[in-house]
Amino acid sequence: MLMPKRTKFRKQMRGRMTGKATRGNKVSHGEFGIVALEPCWIKANQIEAARVALTRYIKRGGQVWIDIFPDKPISAKPLGVRMGSGKGAVEFWVAVVKPGRVLFEIAGVPEELAREALRLASHKLPCNCKIVAKADLEGGDKE
Repeated sequence: MLMPKRTKFRKQMRGRMTGKATRGNKVSHGEFGIVALEPCWIKANQIEAARVALTRYIKRGGQVWIDIFPDKPISAKPLGVRMGSGKGAVEFWVAVVKPGRVLFEIAGVPEELAREALRLASHKLPCNCKIVAKADLEGGDKE
């Protein structure tokens, strides 16, 4: 499972997910990608499940890039514990995703195969996504 090797602080505040993604909103490595349409937290195990679905469908052909990394610790207190006595222990790690963020990219496989693999991977993710080609997000300004 993905998680940072070390962090400056063990716990973080929850934060806000307002606005659109200004970075990571272009398909930079591959030919096709999955773009988030709504803000969400994507857990490390959901990223792994999507990666497995993607690579299994393309039968380890082509190349896959994961453009998000779960670097935010989410803490939780055990069930049935009273209020107070500090913040809970870190339970899992999430990647904060804003609308427009490219999550996965794929290259080196035919378009139909890539789109179906990305569709299967997007079902493993907790937010609505769309499948885009590199040409779609460039805006057509490059010839």
